[in-house]
Amino acid sequence: MARTDSGAAAGFKRVARGELGYSPKQVEKFMEAARSYLRGSRSSETVTSHDVRTVAFDAVRGGYDAGQVDAALDRLEDALARRERDELIDSEGEDAWLHEVGYLAGILRNRLLRPDGDRFRRPSRTGSPSYNVKDVDDLCHRLLDYLEHDATMSADDVRTAVFRTVTGADGYEETQVDAFLDRCVELIAKIA
Repeated sequence: MARTDSGAAAGFKRVARGELGYSPKQVEKFMEAARSYLRGSRSSETVTSHDVRTVAFDAVRGGYDAGQVDAALDRLEDALARRERDELIDSEGEDAWLHEVGYLAGILRNRLLRPDGDRFRRPSRTGSPSYNVKDVDDLCHRLLDYLEHDATMSADDVRTAVFRTVTGADGYEETQVDAFLDRCVELIAKIA
């Protein structure tokens, strides 16, 4: 059950006191830095779409609802990716943007073209949780269709992908798959 007595300034609800949520202090600090950067404040540090995609907050009891914060971060990442694209095109031209997109697409495409079951490494530790190979390969087929056949796909389709968990070498190593999917989100956001 969510508490409603909090986060009004940040716009996020808190989870119940006994539940875990994101550290309000850390979330507010990051969001304020992003807002300041987007407003063009001279004193602000640059916040990139990559920063948003990789930010992590401590889990604390009674913290901000993770789902709400994650949804806001997704919107922020998309806005920053659009801004970065526009700034690159304004400063270096559309060819520079196309080169950047083409380079990243080529890297991703090389892995997507690997055979089913061989796209990612298997966990090195026995008993480690891993992602179901078929689930991951199915998403990879969709991503390849997006790259090669202009199939419809959004960054949110990748962000919200869910894979069944298996144990050890029966699946793909989670960290490698997650890193790859982060790059896929980066590419889709650059193109969108």
